[in-house]
Amino acid sequence: MNTRQKLEVIQRMLGLTQTKLAERFGVSFAAFNSWWTGKSNPRPKMQASIDELFLEVTGQKTIPSDQLTAKKQALQQKSGEYKSVINEILNNPDIRDQFILKLTYHSNSIEGSTLTEPDTAAILFDNAALPNKSLTEQLEAKNHQTALNYLFDHIAKKEKVDEALVLKLHSILMNGVRPDAGVYRNHGVRITGVNLPTANYMSVPKLIPEVMARITEKTKDIVALSAGVHSKFEQIHPFGDGNGRVGRLLMNAMLLSANFTPAIIRQEQKQLYYTYLYKAQTKEDQSQLEDFLCEAIMDGFKILDRTDIR
Repeated sequence: MNTRQKLEVIQRMLGLTQTKLAERFGVSFAAFNSWWTGKSNPRPKMQASIDELFLEVTGQKTIPSDQLTAKKQALQQKSGEYKSVINEILNNPDIRDQFILKLTYHSNSIEGSTLTEPDTAAILFDNAALPNKSLTEQLEAKNHQTALNYLFDHIAKKEKVDEALVLKLHSILMNGVRPDAGVYRNHGVRITGVNLPTANYMSVPKLIPEVMARITEKTKDIVALSAGVHSKFEQIHPFGDGNGRVGRLLMNAMLLSANFTPAIIRQEQKQLYYTYLYKAQTKEDQSQLEDFLCEAIMDGFKILDRTDIR
C-alpha cells in the first residue's frame, strides 16, 4: 500500500478534510497535497508518522498500558474537581442543553440520521417542525432528548443501572417509531458491515442480565468496565433497532454513576469507533476502544468546563 492509499484510509477513518489532515501532521497543505498527488514523498520521520497513524486508525495498534493509565488518571483528576457531575449538569441549564444537543445529534447521526446539528437544536429546543426532513428522524431526536432527561434524573436519584433501565430507555427511544419499543427482539439480526454473529434471539433474555450484572462489579477502572459492557451489549444486539443508541446511553449511565461525564462520540469518528468496538469484540484487546473512550469522556469534561468550542 502506497502513501496515497494510506492517507486515503486515514482521511476516511478520521473524517477530516485534507486541510485538517495536513494540520494533523503539522505540514502545509501544499506539502500534504504533494504527497497526495505523488509529486513528492514524505521524509522518513514523517513517513513513520503516517505509517503509525495508519496502524492506529485501522485497529492494528495496541495502546501501551502506561499511556492508557495516564489518560485514566487525568480523567480521575477531572472527576475530582466536581463533587457531583450529574448535579453540575442538572443545575446548569446551558450545560445540560449542550450535553443533550451533542449526544442526540452525534448518536443519531452515527445511526444514519440526516439532521444537521442546527436542525437538531431547532427540533429539541424550539420545537420546530422541519418540512424538508423526515418525520421519523425528528421524532427520534425528540425521543433521544426525552431518554437523556430520564437518564440524568435516574442517575441523580442514585437509582440502579440495570436491565429495567435498558428496557425503559429503549421504550422511550422507539416510542412512536417501532411497535416493539421496550421489548427484546424475537428474530435474528445482523450487524451491517462486519462479520460478527449476534446472539440467538431466544438467548437475549438470559444474556442481558449477565451483562448487566457486570455493572455492579467493584472497580477503580470504570473506563475498562464500561468499554467491556458496551462491546458485549452491542454484540448481543438485543433489540430489533436502536441497539447503538441504547448501548451508548447505558455506557454513559455507567460513567455518570462513577462521577464521569458522558462520552461524546462524534459522528465524524464513526468509523474509528466501529473499528475499535469490533476489535474489542473479536480480538480480546479493548485497549484502543478504551483509549478512544478516554478522549470522548475528556470532550465531555470540556462541555462541563464550558471550554468546548466544537
